[in-house]
Amino acid sequence: MNDLDWLLNWYKNQCDGDWEHGNGIKINTLDNPGWYLWVSINETTLQNMPFKKIKIKRSEEDWIFCNIEEGMFKGYGGIFNLPELLSIFRKWAEDSCA
Repeated sequence: MNDLDWLLNWYKNQCDGDWEHGNGIKINTLDNPGWYLWVSINETTLQNMPFKKIKIKRSEEDWIFCNIEEGMFKGYGGIFNLPELLSIFRKWAEDSCA
């Protein structure tokens, strides 16, 4: 299963008639240019799991920054790094729940 399909299933599994009303997933563009991926982890099994901040700068267009802040996985990346952001969230989520 690819990372996007995995994220869709993860989201579906969180939806319980209540969680999705105050939580969710946001994917949007940045103006530098790039992407962000915000995933609410409040009231999920990931809520209290440790996450080691990730900061990678390969070039002006190829960079990643990920952290947990305010009950949310926040990932930012360069113009072609959205797939990597999805992969980082998936790996952390799967490793945390193993």
